[in-house]
Amino acid sequence: MKDLITSVLMLVVLTVALGVLYPFAVWGVSQIAFSHQANGSLIVRDGNVVGSQLIGQTFTSKGYFHSRPSAAGNGYDAGASSGSNLGPTNKKLIDRIGADAETMQAENPDAKVPADLVTTSASGLDPHISPEAAEFQVTRIARERNMAESDVRQIVQKFTEGRQLGFFGEPRVNVLMLNLALDKK
Repeated sequence: MKDLITSVLMLVVLTVALGVLYPFAVWGVSQIAFSHQANGSLIVRDGNVVGSQLIGQTFTSKGYFHSRPSAAGNGYDAGASSGSNLGPTNKKLIDRIGADAETMQAENPDAKVPADLVTTSASGLDPHISPEAAEFQVTRIARERNMAESDVRQIVQKFTEGRQLGFFGEPRVNVLMLNLALDKK
């Protein structure tokens, strides 16, 4: 009986400590130290939330930079975060990539289509594209917005983020931030 009472007391103590106190402590620290990130890194324009710096979204207009494809739910669905789980020999995946590559190639016939414009990320929520993918789209953006390509390249350069701490990850461009900057021009 003594072991049962000890077990129940340990269950209660650990439940309170790890199920209540610890989560509230982490939440409190995050609200104080990283409030913007902890609350979704939401971008607000004219009083409306237009997106998050952390979760990608689909841009279909020709005047906007396109994000990479998403396999999360119906596209960038944070509640269904995942890759497609289709293997490299899966016909459905091959057909989708082929169709996406054809579409992209039609927009810029003189350039090689960057892989990240036709492949999904592991989470399906990646808000970034590579600088090469942004450069691939510069001609189309400049044409659609009646801008000089050099002006569009300048915006891309401004929003290109380097490796974290100088060596983690790859250089990247946040598509939402890039498109919002284009709207200000």
